[in-house]
Amino acid sequence: MKPYVLIEWNDTKTDAKGWLCVFNFVKGYSGGGIRMHPTVTRDEVIRLAEAMAYKRSACENTWQGGAKAGIVYDYKAPDAYSVLKRFIIAMRPYIDIGLSMGSDLGTKYEDVYQIFDELGMGRPQSKSMKANPIIAKGQENIRTLLKARHDGFLLNDLTTGYGVAFSADEAWKQMGGKPEDTAVVIQGFGCVGLSCTAKLHNMGYKIVGIADANCFVYCETGLDVDSLVSNVKPKGEMDASKFDPSWKTMPNTSWLDVPCDILIPVALEDVINEENAETVKAKLICEGANIPVSDSANPILHKNGIQVVPDFIANLGAVRFFYAITFGVIEATATSVISDIEAICRRNVAKLFDRSKATGRFQTELALELFEPTIQDDPEF
Repeated sequence: MKPYVLIEWNDTKTDAKGWLCVFNFVKGYSGGGIRMHPTVTRDEVIRLAEAMAYKRSACENTWQGGAKAGIVYDYKAPDAYSVLKRFIIAMRPYIDIGLSMGSDLGTKYEDVYQIFDELGMGRPQSKSMKANPIIAKGQENIRTLLKARHDGFLLNDLTTGYGVAFSADEAWKQMGGKPEDTAVVIQGFGCVGLSCTAKLHNMGYKIVGIADANCFVYCETGLDVDSLVSNVKPKGEMDASKFDPSWKTMPNTSWLDVPCDILIPVALEDVINEENAETVKAKLICEGANIPVSDSANPILHKNGIQVVPDFIANLGAVRFFYAITFGVIEATATSVISDIEAICRRNVAKLFDRSKATGRFQTELALELFEPTIQDDPEF
């Protein structure tokens, strides 16, 4: 299957540029997040849109195809919100007919929805969705749940991270491991990395290393996760002033240099690639970010016996949350959302690892077969 449409945008007031890629429509509906980062590329957006289509399939989503958008701009810039708004205005024709846009690296759902409200757009729906009272109620429930808190986090800030934690835990159990004395390194400390760290810590795992945009902090006996989580700064940065003096602080590129059992990259794409794959010391990689392992790295990881949970299985939490509530699949409570995400993540990982054990094939290769998207409908007018 090829992408349905690819659109390029050039800002009129800054040097920002961006792309929208709709990989496929299902029942006239598609969706994905908007990424904003100085490193965004056209090819990256296409790959992310394809991964989103696979993620919809892994979510057992029968109403929505996959899409993604990316803006080449500094998300920390003071005018980032204005740039995001102009991008959404440019993409409005597709949004108005059923393209659901959310957040990704460098953007926030609250900002995207605020822009929709400022522009009088409402929530994106296809023609058939607008006539469905179940969906109208589901979108009302989404608005309510976006304000809900669970375990001290906003619900939407933990759904993906918790899903990654559940996926890593299930894979580790499939490999015969237990949480006790299992060393975990996490690369990235935004919403996904933060909530994943907190959940794994709560499940009994030993978090020995965390990298953010500024540094990598390491402690062989385990970091004080509660302190790091409670003192996190905006934009997913750790507060170095709260580090224990016994911890080692290194450049943020050092996260591959320390031993661990489980490695969870939760930031940018292609951070594990052909050049550094041989240095991976972990037994398991759980892909919390979108496409953090390059295609060229996969054969090296397989050769070295390193197991992998692919991104579109591990980080589907937020996608499943929006689908399951919008379409009335589950009860509209925070507890139901978390339980549902845990169930589908564990089910998918168990299915994948069972098949891998039976065939000897690499998980990433198998997952592309097991969760391949097959529907390419037209948008509705």
